[in-house]
Amino acid sequence: MTLRIAGAAAGDLAVEGPDDGLDATGCLVTPGLVNAHHHLLQTAFRTLPGTRGVPMATWLPTMAAAYDRVGVDGALTYAAARAGLAESLLCGVTTVADHHLTWPASLSPEETVPLAQGTARAAAELGARLVFVRGAARDDPETSAHSADLIAEALVGDSPGGVSADGMLQVAVGPAGVHSDPEPTFRLMGEVAARRGLRRRTQANEQVDVAIAAERYGRRPIDLLEEWGWVAPDVTLAHLCEVTSDEIRRLAAAGVSATHAPGCDLPMGWGIAPVAALREAGVEVGLGTSGGGSNDAGHLLADARLAMQVAPLVGPPLAAADVLAMATSGSAAGLGRPGLGEGRDLCVWDVSGVADAGVHDPTAGLLWVSPGRRPRHVVVAGRVVVRDGVLVTADEREIVAGLRRVSVRAAP
Repeated sequence: MTLRIAGAAAGDLAVEGPDDGLDATGCLVTPGLVNAHHHLLQTAFRTLPGTRGVPMATWLPTMAAAYDRVGVDGALTYAAARAGLAESLLCGVTTVADHHLTWPASLSPEETVPLAQGTARAAAELGARLVFVRGAARDDPETSAHSADLIAEALVGDSPGGVSADGMLQVAVGPAGVHSDPEPTFRLMGEVAARRGLRRRTQANEQVDVAIAAERYGRRPIDLLEEWGWVAPDVTLAHLCEVTSDEIRRLAAAGVSATHAPGCDLPMGWGIAPVAALREAGVEVGLGTSGGGSNDAGHLLADARLAMQVAPLVGPPLAAADVLAMATSGSAAGLGRPGLGEGRDLCVWDVSGVADAGVHDPTAGLLWVSPGRRPRHVVVAGRVVVRDGVLVTADEREIVAGLRRVSVRAAP
């Protein structure tokens, strides 16, 4: 079966299973989308009262109270990840980077491992690629670093680059940001990353990040990250809403990559990243949704459309082809995996319906029209995980029921 692949030469799509045929009539095929910034745990905490359009100083304790009511453990991380990853696959996202920041203070480093294993198990069962980012948010620096070391050992062992041999699982490290974590957390997590060859990720230059850095240190976040050794080619910075021209130049010179998350930053009023300026300077930019606590959806294609809509507010417009590249190769580059999927992760999009009528450029139409678009088929590592719009690796109803059982106490 020969399919047209957007942005690449046409080729044969090889899939596994008893029925290798996929109907791609009237379809456009793209690489699998890569969500470079998610918080899968927050899938269990969507649309909580008091969490929309509020200052970060209000949002953080509201979310923390909800986490405490439910109790964060392996069962919750598994159920939330199953729901978030199933949603992702059904939206054409084949790889998710999960920046997990919520770790109960009562847990020892050894006791944090089951939380990470719960998320990894959910991804393995569903057939999604996962990048588990052991984050930190106001946690004890030494405990966080020890936990990151144990999690990396448990999930990927000594695999080069922190990536499993089959490429389905990766481990990275990442404090929440300078607004949350002190220099020792960045330093110690950086040592774990250096020893194990892991990627590093953090959040920077949202409005709250800039304000707190100025209040606490009299500095800007990028200055602190540079001083703490976190402006380097193995680092990806999410958000970057309030970033100056000089900071963009320095990030580009250092080889830092970025992740744009408009579906989080805009509704919360946290700013808009100057994506065109970052790309023009040579910064590799990926795309992420962030989590359910600030976005409520894991629909990366919808957020790609939003990225195009708001770009002219802070600079030149973005072309659809460039934003699609951000959602695929750009995100993959930020994970240190420019060849992610290597053509074995594909999405088949039906572009034959009335929503696409009159479209002159199918690739542009894929992003601009039909904001709720979902793929007809999704293939990950040669395996069909969504066929004819239906998740084939699990029962959606059972996933929903499983999350409901463990998250009923989330609302106040």
